[in-house]
Amino acid sequence: MVTLWIVVGIILLLAGIVGCILPFLPGPPLCYLALLVQQFNTESPFTASFMWIWAGITLLVVLLEYFIPIYGTRRFGGTKYGMWGSTIGLLAGLWFGPLGIVIGPFMGAFVGEMLATQDSSTALRSAWGSFVGFLFGTLLKLIVCFVMGWYLIKYAYVTIIA
Repeated sequence: MVTLWIVVGIILLLAGIVGCILPFLPGPPLCYLALLVQQFNTESPFTASFMWIWAGITLLVVLLEYFIPIYGTRRFGGTKYGMWGSTIGLLAGLWFGPLGIVIGPFMGAFVGEMLATQDSSTALRSAWGSFVGFLFGTLLKLIVCFVMGWYLIKYAYVTIIA
């Protein structure tokens, strides 16, 4: 039964890592679920405090995923129009798959700044900030998922091999 839970955990882990890139899969929550599934084993491999800490990290990363592109827009000189455009572009981009979630915030921030009667160079800088924020958020999700994956693989190695 232990092997079954480990296999289920590894499948969830792989789906979570893919979910860091694809917008329709929640990456970090799936990786956290991979750790949580291991608690069904006869001996729980992780302590309650470990699981609560990772639940908090997972929640924080999920929330930051939505706010980092908006912050990037603001940091690179964007106005509220650019921030709103980035948000709307992110939501619209969800309908167009992985490419849409990359291009959506960028285009949304650009259009928002252009509507605010900014010059195109300012609008482009704001859109670039949104894109950098998106890339940073994706990197953050991947790091968190790989660390959770390390704990899962370490547990699987000790349990199955040793």
